[in-house]
Amino acid sequence: MNSVAKIRKDLEGCIGKKVILKANKGRKKTSVREGILESAYPNLFVVRISNQYDSIRRVSYTYSDVLTSTVEVTVIDDIDKEINVS
Repeated sequence: MNSVAKIRKDLEGCIGKKVILKANKGRKKTSVREGILESAYPNLFVVRISNQYDSIRRVSYTYSDVLTSTVEVTVIDDIDKEINVS
């Protein structure tokens, strides 16, 4: 099975769960965000992030971002068990 297809299948099974995103922004800058995996499309997935100001923001990443380790996705299961998707 293609690695991108495996990542997509794994993320499609986690829709609606809480995730932690660690994104590499270049030049040794990383951002860590927590949100809910909202949807998974054929080429990208969308995470809904809410901040302390009660505004909701949606960010999207491609599956190849996960494959190339530009983005690390950690799924928080219902019983607070962490599952790394890569």
